[in-house]
Amino acid sequence: MGEVPGERFGTVVDPEDAVAPDAGLDEQELDSVVDDDEMIEDVTEDDVEDDEIDDDEVDQEAELNSLEEEGEVAADYIEGLLDIADLDGDIDMDVEGDRAVVSVVGATLDELVGEHGEVLDALQELTRLAVHRQTGGRTRLMLDIGGYRARRRADLSELGASVAQEVRRTGEAKALAAMNAFERKIVHDAVAAAGLRSESEGEEPDRRVVVLPVG
Repeated sequence: MGEVPGERFGTVVDPEDAVAPDAGLDEQELDSVVDDDEMIEDVTEDDVEDDEIDDDEVDQEAELNSLEEEGEVAADYIEGLLDIADLDGDIDMDVEGDRAVVSVVGATLDELVGEHGEVLDALQELTRLAVHRQTGGRTRLMLDIGGYRARRRADLSELGASVAQEVRRTGEAKALAAMNAFERKIVHDAVAAAGLRSESEGEEPDRRVVVLPVG
């Protein structure tokens, strides 16, 4: 009597649909494995990028907190100096870029600025030392009194632009008066904005900006 092929041993399974006997996985379990692989891939490509963004935000917040701490220490120090000198003035704190800024406003404090800002520069260095002593870190804190630095910034920006125009017209380099690093930076920026090049030469405290012609 003839037998139907495969009847004796059960249903014949298409080799393409067969699962290796020793795999021990049914279809549902295989789907689970695929889902796990996809989930691992997602973590590798997406979550790592999110973690990097979070790290950047944490670093920025830490830097901001550090600058704010510098401002608070400097404000306390300046307030103590004002009390000793029996001078009035309100103290404002801010963060500009990568530096803390402390300003004394609301009073005429010319004696704390001095001629060409020499006294202000000295007070700024003393304040930086006080901040360094308490925080243990190097600081680029800027101190302003009575709006002197703000006015000086505007004047020097105008000077840099004016000298750049003159050098462009005459084709001859021009050296400016000696300035501190803060003032030289303002002039360099103004000259660059005008499309010319400048450099600093000399030794402190006589270091000065030289504006150079094109070419």
